[in-house]
Amino acid sequence: MTHFDFADKVALVTGGASGIGLACIKTFAQAGAKVVIADRQRELAQAAIAILPASSSATYVEVDVANPDSAQAMVDAVVAKFGRLDFAVNNAGIGGNRRTSTSDYSVAAWQDMININLSGVFYCLRAEMPVMVKQGGGAIVNLASILGSRAVAGAPAYTASKHGVVGLTRAAALDHAKDGVRVNAIGPGYIETPMIAGATATAQLTTQLIARHPIGRLGKPQEIANLVAFLCSEQASFITGGYYLADGGYTAQ
Repeated sequence: MTHFDFADKVALVTGGASGIGLACIKTFAQAGAKVVIADRQRELAQAAIAILPASSSATYVEVDVANPDSAQAMVDAVVAKFGRLDFAVNNAGIGGNRRTSTSDYSVAAWQDMININLSGVFYCLRAEMPVMVKQGGGAIVNLASILGSRAVAGAPAYTASKHGVVGLTRAAALDHAKDGVRVNAIGPGYIETPMIAGATATAQLTTQLIARHPIGRLGKPQEIANLVAFLCSEQASFITGGYYLADGGYTAQ
């Protein structure tokens, strides 16, 4: 249960139809915010809206974050409906469980990963920022990863994209700190979401993945959503340009 008060606030979450994004949507809605699920998965988004409180005035906007025009249209749709944008969670992204070395990584796979995971965050920021600056403030949280500060063999594009999100977050925070817009990033460890289905396909793989986390388990989407809500709240009013790990001790090793 959330203890935040987001009444009269408008929250946009990309990739909001499932996983961490959906947990964020539920948390914002429970705290009284009007919520916008931005996603490519219409049916999942509509199913999510059906279980949210009516007071959340939840709505769905289709978006392809890798397309700058689509990202701009998404924000335009939010402003047209609600007149403002207080919180934006740039969560949409792709993973990939297949390990491929840098020398063997295809150009097409590289471009796809960077276009969605890094350029997509930039396109969303570029559309969200002017609205928040104009209205006098707002808060943005970008979803990076533990691989925003670490690397694993066989994931050059994902690692580069998440390192890029951390750097972009810091740059954007500096650019707009005096405008009242706070920008932070979160680096989750392995969270129980559809994205890691391949890595937990068997009991043995799941055990191996859990063993990487000193806390002794995988993370839950709600645990990331709680941190997102905090960073958007007034309780975090002096926090911007940060990169916050929520990884069960993974990177402390």
